[in-house]
Amino acid sequence: MVQAKPPFPSKLLLLSLLVSILAIFDNGVQCFQGKKVLSMHKFQWKQGSNSSTCLSQETRWENGATILEMKHKDSCSGKILDWNKKLQKHLIMDDFQLRSLQSRMKSIISGRNIDDLVDAPIPLTSGVRLQTLNYIVTVELGGQKMTVIVDTGSDLSWVQCQPCKRCYNQQDPVFNPSTSPSYRTVLCSSPTCQSLQSATGNLGVCGSNPPTCNYVVNYGDGSYTRGELGTEHLDLGNSTAVSNFIFGCGRNNQGLFGGASGLVGFGRSSLSLISQTSAMFGGVFSYCLPRAETEASGSLVMGGNSSVYKNTTPISYTRMIPNPQLPFYFLNLTGITVGSVAVQAPSFGKDGMMIDSGTVITRLPPSIYRALKDEFVKQFSGFPSAPAFMILDTCFNLSGYQEVEIPNIKMHFEGNAELNVDVTGVFYFVKTDASQVCLAIASLSYENEVGIIGNYQQKNQRVIYDTKGSMLGFAAEACNFD
Repeated sequence: MVQAKPPFPSKLLLLSLLVSILAIFDNGVQCFQGKKVLSMHKFQWKQGSNSSTCLSQETRWENGATILEMKHKDSCSGKILDWNKKLQKHLIMDDFQLRSLQSRMKSIISGRNIDDLVDAPIPLTSGVRLQTLNYIVTVELGGQKMTVIVDTGSDLSWVQCQPCKRCYNQQDPVFNPSTSPSYRTVLCSSPTCQSLQSATGNLGVCGSNPPTCNYVVNYGDGSYTRGELGTEHLDLGNSTAVSNFIFGCGRNNQGLFGGASGLVGFGRSSLSLISQTSAMFGGVFSYCLPRAETEASGSLVMGGNSSVYKNTTPISYTRMIPNPQLPFYFLNLTGITVGSVAVQAPSFGKDGMMIDSGTVITRLPPSIYRALKDEFVKQFSGFPSAPAFMILDTCFNLSGYQEVEIPNIKMHFEGNAELNVDVTGVFYFVKTDASQVCLAIASLSYENEVGIIGNYQQKNQRVIYDTKGSMLGFAAEACNFD
């Protein structure tokens, strides 16, 4: 009797290989290591669902830390009837802001006089940027609630004030200093008035009867804020009070500030909020930025008590690179990993990268961007392409997919610190139906321009600024105020 022979070994090997190939190319996605699944339902734009007034944020006191609820500025912009136009407008204004910021930095570094900067399409000396200042919190100034924009690139805080000669539309009542017994004007002869130059680049101007300290911030597109410097009782909530807080009381303001009452500066000069509260919070603050497309809340934590963080990965720190010429926060970007592949570019570790809460899209030197783009496209293959839009040139049509696997992007900084970009920070949806979805990173025009890490790549991250220790930390965190 002849026994049946087992299947030929090569056939088993071939069958196993075919199964592996099918698994690798399922849904047109190559299974490189280091991928994340992006579910399209995460991006659900509710047409017209936004409130017509600013959503008043909450504050709580926990383990000695002051925690303010943080929302995207679109919560303060009224009803959004066309999210497609809104998302595209963000990119248009962000590109304008970047070109303006680069122009300003070049002018400052070259030593040009302030008077020579009048043609620059940006604030001459302020970090205030229109339309791209995306995150807001609620505070009390002189007992009056104010919804203000948070900006790490600005120093002088300001709100619109009555009597207002000219003001843009805001959702909260305009601050009225005459009803506050704690409001005081700053005189032009005071040391505080002298510090305006380091905070804004403009000297204080003397008013008359009384000789108040007047500030002026002009914008290249014709926008501006002008008024007097004052001090007031600032309440961050839950009995966290700042006495004699120095701020700008804007009597004449014009610009697209999205209905917010004004701006609070978290920059590095003596007039910023973090500097004025240094004795209280030790020069440390952190934030977790929520997504814009939903009504999710993030948090702004004043102080360095890490026990109140909800991070899911350990905090990794890198040093801040000092730059006395520019009042921003700079880091040393040493590498980028796409999936499990470290991209190669000559510009890593050479120049400081600016990190900013007001810029949307991360901008990289051309050599780094090309290397990142090539590796990303290599790993994210098999999907139909879509037209480029503005600054974003790597786009796909994902309208036929419920979810996709996308390569993980990780930024590496000096000292082995890492920013692991959240899955919601890799793609920018130019169209809400996912027919035009683009890699949310762009190239600078020239290799010698200053790179910027934008807020889109900072979403769902705990970003810690330690201004006294000159350190900046990153950790993954699902942004949720509750």
